[in-house]
Amino acid sequence: MRDDIFAKKNDLVNFTFDASVVNVFDDMVRRSVPGYQSMIEMIGLMVRKYGQDNSQYYDLGASTGATSIALGINNPHKNNRIIAVDNSVEMTKKCMENLTGKAGNFEVMCTNIQEVAIKNASVVVLNLTLQFINPEQRQTLIDGIYQGLNKGGVLIVSEKIHFDDVKKQAEMTQLHLDFKRANGYSEMEIAAKRQSIENVLITDNQSTHFKRFDDAGFAESLCHFKCLNFASFLAIK
Repeated sequence: MRDDIFAKKNDLVNFTFDASVVNVFDDMVRRSVPGYQSMIEMIGLMVRKYGQDNSQYYDLGASTGATSIALGINNPHKNNRIIAVDNSVEMTKKCMENLTGKAGNFEVMCTNIQEVAIKNASVVVLNLTLQFINPEQRQTLIDGIYQGLNKGGVLIVSEKIHFDDVKKQAEMTQLHLDFKRANGYSEMEIAAKRQSIENVLITDNQSTHFKRFDDAGFAESLCHFKCLNFASFLAIK
């Protein structure tokens, strides 16, 4: 279904993942996030390389299940369980619907990802999720994921990022707006969504992500994909 939420809404409250968003989410993220499909494809490559037999894969902030599906259809390993977590009832319903028949041995949980105890994990994914967590609570979340990962396991984080250089930030913001325009969003829709989401989505710069990984104890971390002001990071235990 095509995303026209902000073409119709006049009551600009903070952005929430309610039923109206769930119905258009896949279209929204495709038309709003540069490189989104490549992010998903890279997750498929990562599970092939870093997934381990007899371990669990976690999709934290699973939304409609695109990441979980990528984990499932690309998984060459044995005896794995995919655990998809989201705190939106409507999202988890859609995730369950999308995963059925496309991924085996999965569980969909409707809860706060910060309350999930990560155990026996070889792959954990935060795909456009960390940016919605209170910044003061992000290190604790990353620390908990690290503790629950097996040695050699990985954390994949994809996020909108910001740049400390004012000129570069302005250029990337403009290119991102051009990307949305090229995908059919009107000026009114772009402005309305920005106003709705600005107090909900709080970005970090790239160095902040790397410092979190280091502080948690990861042996290695790198940025494996970047498109405009979106980036994907890989942290290896």
